[in-house]
Order: sequence, then C-alpha cells, then structure tokens
Amino acid sequence: MTLPIVARNYREQSPLVFCLTNTVVTNFTANVLLASGAAPAMTDLPGEAGPFAAAASAVLVNLGTPTTEQLRAMEEAVESASAAGTPWVLDPVAVGALPVRTEFARRIVARRPTLIRGNASEIMALAGWESSGRGVDSLDSVQEAIAAGRELAVKYGSVVAISGEADAIIDAQRTVLVHTNGIGLTRITGGGCALGAVCAGMLAVHEDPFEAAVAAHGYYGLAAEKALAASSGPGSFAVAFLDSLAAVEPAALETLNCEEKTYA
Repeated sequence: MTLPIVARNYREQSPLVFCLTNTVVTNFTANVLLASGAAPAMTDLPGEAGPFAAAASAVLVNLGTPTTEQLRAMEEAVESASAAGTPWVLDPVAVGALPVRTEFARRIVARRPTLIRGNASEIMALAGWESSGRGVDSLDSVQEAIAAGRELAVKYGSVVAISGEADAIIDAQRTVLVHTNGIGLTRITGGGCALGAVCAGMLAVHEDPFEAAVAAHGYYGLAAEKALAASSGPGSFAVAFLDSLAAVEPAALETLNCEEKTYA
C-alpha cells in the first residue's frame, strides 16, 4: 500500500472537508483538520448544504447530535455529493441505541457512502445485528464486528472502518487491522468524530478509498501515540495530540503495524 503517498498528498493538497457534525465536537474537529493539514468547513444549514457539498473536496456526515434541520441538511449534502462524485463519510454515532438516528442512518446508508466509520457496536447495529452499545460507547469488540462490517461493505460498495483496540478497515475483498496505541483518544471528547473528518480528507486525495482509510487511521494512531508519550493526562493529551498531528511525517506510515487478511 502507498500509505506515505496518501498522507503526503493530504498535506500538499489541503482538501476542503465539509463537516455536518455534532455540536459537542465541532471546534475540536476543525482544529484536528487544521493541525493535520486540511481545511475545515462547518455548517449544517439547509439550502447551503447542497451547494457546499458539491464544491467541497469531501463531506463528513456525523450523527452525534442530530436536529430536524440538520438531518434535512445532511440529506441535501449527501444527494449533492453523490451527484457530484464527491467522497463522503457516514459516522453513525450511537446508532442502535437511539431510534431517530438509527432509522435515519439505515435510510441514508443506502446512498452508498464512500466510507462508513464507527465503533464496533455502531457498525453491528447499522448492519442490523444485535449489538451492545451504550450511547457512543461500544461494548462489542472489533473482532466481533468484522463480519457485520464486511456485510455492509459488500451490500453498499463502501469501505467500512471500525475503531477499537485495533482499527479494522474492510472492503469486499480485504481486511486490514491497524495496530496503534490510541488509548488517549478514549479519554477526550471527539477523538472518533474528528477521525471521520480526517478520513474524509484522505479519501479526497487518493483514488483507492481502502488505502485512504488505512492511511487516515494509521496517521491518526501514530499521532495519538506521540501525544500519549508527551502528556500527563487528558487535558495535556488533547493539546499534545493537535501538535502531534502537525508533527507526524508521512514517511512514518512506512513502519505502520498492519495485519492484512484477504478473502476469496
């Protein structure tokens, strides 16, 4: 895989990532995009979401705190992105635990997102499997969710990324486990949500969405490792993480610990 090239293109091209995301993580997500080398755009106004999605490099749809108006804007953005060929990411936050977003996610996933990214319980619930999520927290393991992720990948032609003890990136033929120590990200708000935005940006600069997703998770995980080593607690970790996103060199992805499995 050409992971360093993906990260280098991301830095050089600075993709414009249009984020329809939740109110808890908006500021952190924008700062993560800036620190990593992309350009953030944060709005969720119906009537503007469609034109913005067509003009952006990539789109993130994150269901963390949906309002009726935001759901309308999300549908508008997805329709526009699909028509324009703009890559888009679905982050089904707390799907399976709450009914409105679950119904919406199961409907909008039929529009075939380029990437579906969530924790194990969210991915299992989106696929219609029994899961053990508790709000935004997963009580299922990545290994337990891989089959559900592959089912989604085959059905919708999407790449599926499952965050957890090792991040699993899945398409119809391949699964790669990306091994990094991202424990610090579980102790701050917005770690997973901002990862979805970085994934969107890397999708915009590379023709293979599977490789782009692996690169995004590897880059993000390496930055989390650097931040953990440089911090003394959750507060300093959040600051150190932004610094580490800016400091990780694309060449570092050459040494990324990836475990690959292929399917017949």
